[in-house]
Amino acid sequence: MLLETLSNAIGVSGEEDEVRSLILPAIRDHVADVDVDALGNLTAIQPGAVYPEFTVMIAAHMDEIGLMVTAVDPNGLIQFTNIGGIDPRILPGLRVKVGAQRSPGVVLWKPIHLGRDMKTVPIDNLRIDVGVDDKSAAKPGDRIAFDSRFARLSDKVLRGKAFDDRVGCSILIDILRAGPYPVTIAAAFTVQEEIGLRGAKVASQRLTPDAAIVLEGTTAYDLPNPNYEADAGDLPANPTTRMGEGAVLTLADGSLITDPRVLSFLRETASANDIPYQLKTFGGSATDGGVIHTAQTGLPTMILSVPCRYIHSPTALLNLDDYASVLNLSQAVLNRLTPQTFQRP
Repeated sequence: MLLETLSNAIGVSGEEDEVRSLILPAIRDHVADVDVDALGNLTAIQPGAVYPEFTVMIAAHMDEIGLMVTAVDPNGLIQFTNIGGIDPRILPGLRVKVGAQRSPGVVLWKPIHLGRDMKTVPIDNLRIDVGVDDKSAAKPGDRIAFDSRFARLSDKVLRGKAFDDRVGCSILIDILRAGPYPVTIAAAFTVQEEIGLRGAKVASQRLTPDAAIVLEGTTAYDLPNPNYEADAGDLPANPTTRMGEGAVLTLADGSLITDPRVLSFLRETASANDIPYQLKTFGGSATDGGVIHTAQTGLPTMILSVPCRYIHSPTALLNLDDYASVLNLSQAVLNRLTPQTFQRP
């Protein structure tokens, strides 16, 4: 599993080169027609053994959320903005890596000893200190990544940065290494998903697939909330997904409503192969599927996700059983799909 290496790599949106350089040698011997397009998407083809004319695009995005330098104060403190969805409440005091040199830095915060009137500070008012007292600290446009490292917390639980969506990249690599399958795979390791699904739009237009699978790391919020009352019985209803309960099938999100034919096919395939799954009922997010399913004249699109706690933060958790469920379900789908599967009457 390359997940540890992929997680530790830095690839803030628009600068995914390091991640791409890890993926390319991992898949080269298992695919043909490898290409890197002008936007930075890495695509490759694995011909099908039974239905080579039927192509399934499998997408996983290489980019991660992060920050970008906007200016440097005369005293060397770095001004910055967010790239992708980041809650500013998590930033004060965080360790970060700045620019191509990966300069270690820390986001400033007022020590609690100086007052307890702590409030959320807008990103515009925060600064990063890299220990330099002049404008050589960084330059506008430099990417800033979270300074966190992969670790194994138990036999099944992993901790790491950028599981959204390095876990999808890792699963797609595993799929390709185990191929070929009856259908042709058009693998797309996409860029700039976190800032508007941009890479997937370009890749889906060029690959012209017949169907699509999107591999993702998605939100698991299976913990007590602040309003939980211990004597009230079970935990409040889970608004998203639960870690350890299997592959996540999306009913709908902010960019896509799953076709009922697709959802039925996924559920039947999971049940037939004894693969645990759960349904994602929270609709506020978006994935590459949002632009892929509207490509050409429309594509049947399957979103398969690994539930991860604390995504869009410096550190996330995932369960290896969920990883296996998504991998196994993806392979079962590829082995079961035919050109007739999603044809309308």
